[in-house]
Amino acid sequence: MVLEGVSGIGKSTLAGLLAKRLDATAIHTLTNPHTGWSGTVNRNLRPLPQFAFYLSGLLHASDVAREALAVGPVVADRYVSSVMACHAAVHHVSLDQVQELIAPFTPYLLAPDATFYLTGSDTSLKARMGAKTDVKQDDTDLFHVPGRLALLRANFHRVADNDPTAVFLPTDGHSPHDLVDIIVKHLENACA
Repeated sequence: MVLEGVSGIGKSTLAGLLAKRLDATAIHTLTNPHTGWSGTVNRNLRPLPQFAFYLSGLLHASDVAREALAVGPVVADRYVSSVMACHAAVHHVSLDQVQELIAPFTPYLLAPDATFYLTGSDTSLKARMGAKTDVKQDDTDLFHVPGRLALLRANFHRVADNDPTAVFLPTDGHSPHDLVDIIVKHLENACA
């Protein structure tokens, strides 16, 4: 399964809780060795080489997920939708252009059983950001770059509309444990 949504919405927290509950492997789209390079890439590369870096991370994450599935379930914190939605928003390019760049690689990418698109209000997102201990540039840009949050939300919604695995999951008023229960119930119902 995949967890998608804007920075700070709770993907990493849920990925960790779901991994424990389901005895699953949790991965992030930028797995090692990509993990530590994103800051340098974001500061020093132009949009197309930067996209190539994230595409490389996505392809590698797909391989890591394939290997992990041999021993049990996998929970991905970000995947294809994030690469598309975020790259388009950050670089002010159309989502269609980014989708065209990814399209040739789609057959290689492991398809998830379910992609949970986490949504929430500005108020709850700000509260989560205030409690976050690992705040990054992407997190602060959500509220400091004019229009960034609205564009990201629109991009995620548009990607989800074309995603046959999409499940919208509102997070407001739910604890992380509540959300895990909702996700697990959805997965159990889908398997029944």
